[in-house]
Amino acid sequence: MRIYDGSPRQDFEEVFRSIGVFLDARGMRDILLLEVPDGFVVQGLVTAGAAGGAWSEAVATVSKETLSFLDDDIAKFMEEAAGRRGAGPVPETVTGAAASAYEHALRVIGRWVDAQRPKDVFLFEQDGSYVIRLLIAAQSGAHHQLAEFTREDVVNLVTQAPKFRAPSASSGS
Repeated sequence: MRIYDGSPRQDFEEVFRSIGVFLDARGMRDILLLEVPDGFVVQGLVTAGAAGGAWSEAVATVSKETLSFLDDDIAKFMEEAAGRRGAGPVPETVTGAAASAYEHALRVIGRWVDAQRPKDVFLFEQDGSYVIRLLIAAQSGAHHQLAEFTREDVVNLVTQAPKFRAPSASSGS
């Protein structure tokens, strides 16, 4: 990620969280997130408004939408997200029904990604479960690493997340 040139690539937690806020607001589901040289490409399903007549029930249309987030966009999202911190409790569920499902799920997965120190990230989600492929550089060469997070894994990670936060992070500096 170009935003972090000159520093370790260890901010996937905040980047994913910020993208998650946008996806939650957009109402996207079943996402695919791909890191590219100048940011991220996100693809997902979006439900459009329903229309119906007297003889039929309203039916919503689902379409696939593809978004590109440049590093500058992500930096802006991160600044906006930092301004909204502490605005509510962790949701009971992170299954897409909760208003902040992607914000919380992508944040905890991003924290795990930070610990792996990848050069490249590819992630997809379906029904609250995630599969992620990382490109890891090692002395012996680069290789891909796969990981899966079930819906239950994500719920457990979100539930445990507060104990990993630094006490000074919410107290201001």
